[in-house]
Amino acid sequence: MKRACVIGGGFGGLALALRLQSAGIATTLVEARDKVGGRGYAWEREGFTFDAGPTVITDPACLKELWQLSDSEMAQDVELMPVMPFYRLNWPDGVSFDYSNDEAALRREIARVAPDDIGGYDEFLRYSAGVYEEGYVKLGHEAFLDFASMIKAAPALARYQAWRSVYSMVSSYVKSPKLREALSFHTLLVGGNPMTTSAIYALIHKLEKDGGVWWARGGTNKLAQGMATLFERLGGTVRLGDKVVQMHTVGDRITEVETESGWKEHFDAVASNGDIVHTYRDLLSGNPRGQKMARKLTGKRFSPSLFLVHFGLKGTWPEIPHHMILFGPRYKGLLDDIYQHGVLPQDFSIYLHHPTASDPAMAPEGHSTFYALIPVAHMGKLPVDWDEIAPELERRVLDEVGRRLIPDIHERIVTKFSYAPPDFARDLSAYNGSAFSLEPILTQSAYFRGHNRDDVLKNMYLVGAGTHPGAGIPGVVGSAKATAKLMLEDLR
Repeated sequence: MKRACVIGGGFGGLALALRLQSAGIATTLVEARDKVGGRGYAWEREGFTFDAGPTVITDPACLKELWQLSDSEMAQDVELMPVMPFYRLNWPDGVSFDYSNDEAALRREIARVAPDDIGGYDEFLRYSAGVYEEGYVKLGHEAFLDFASMIKAAPALARYQAWRSVYSMVSSYVKSPKLREALSFHTLLVGGNPMTTSAIYALIHKLEKDGGVWWARGGTNKLAQGMATLFERLGGTVRLGDKVVQMHTVGDRITEVETESGWKEHFDAVASNGDIVHTYRDLLSGNPRGQKMARKLTGKRFSPSLFLVHFGLKGTWPEIPHHMILFGPRYKGLLDDIYQHGVLPQDFSIYLHHPTASDPAMAPEGHSTFYALIPVAHMGKLPVDWDEIAPELERRVLDEVGRRLIPDIHERIVTKFSYAPPDFARDLSAYNGSAFSLEPILTQSAYFRGHNRDDVLKNMYLVGAGTHPGAGIPGVVGSAKATAKLMLEDLR
């Protein structure tokens, strides 16, 4: 039996390990932390469960497919719950907009907020459906290993004006500033600036419209745990709490994987779900290929980081939905500060996660779990002392949530903690603390992103946010499908 190792137990690594094990490859998953999940980690404090994120689950079919590979049912290990509305968007002037795939309700929202844009919205939906078919259905699970594959995809990309940004394309269909923000903010969920991310990412609307937005009962980490449970039930091996320190090579092949504890094992193929710079710079430090790729990668543009405030409150707020976007007074200017200028703005937009709206067991009875998230520049652009800045920024974020939603928020806090760019760097070995790896611009997509199989080391593979198609649960699960296809062909 052929043997494979997957380094890193994030969603991409778990999905790849499941595909390999289901196909009869003896697979070992090695995870540095005490539980699987990667960016989908979780903490339990004083009876509250806090998800590290991501917390928006879309395209459940791509997840169910992982169980179907072994004639299993996802419901055996994970319960997915629909979230409605998908998001409530709120602006400083008090206007709110509930975004969902309930067509009648959504049209009522558009008629209320942007009545002149209903026709334009219909045109945008047709555009979104087209790029979804070309960019996700046809190309989302394919490996771009050579430039010829990019040339083959070019006509479709050109037909949908992929060189334009999501915001530019949205603006060509609708005129209301609020609706433009409502239809373009989604790229931020995968680390992309709506002003520069390729218009292909407008496919997210079709993805959500068809598949809905979901929540895993017990938290997003329960989805990761369910995937690991299935993997072990199929005979796979999970090795937790043991960080990989080196991939040893002989010639153009990886021969062994070594961990911090001294464990060393031979494998026929090795895939990394770790940060792409960390994979090449640190895990392949003994091979010239590692250093060459690290130099190349560090010259690319990386997505921003995040600052999150997790807090548990006494009381319940049934009127606050599961997902909210609290837009700040600026949109483009704020994005410029984060993505281009590398400054910490005085204003911010907040993604507010309120899981107890769907799943009260995420907090003790009569209490609520929240996190408030703001994008911030990564440490390469914003080299500040986060130990000094974090407490003040935490207070400011909570003040804003209090001002707009929960006036006595500070008096109700039972427990709280924040998570900043250095935490991403420490816990996930994320280059410069980036929360989403390479920025999803056109010149860093498909062939121009990390290749699912290395060009030089014949049995080394990549999976996750740094590879095609990119970040987000559907993205990294799609990367696993592309990588697994390559690995299974090579191992036969």
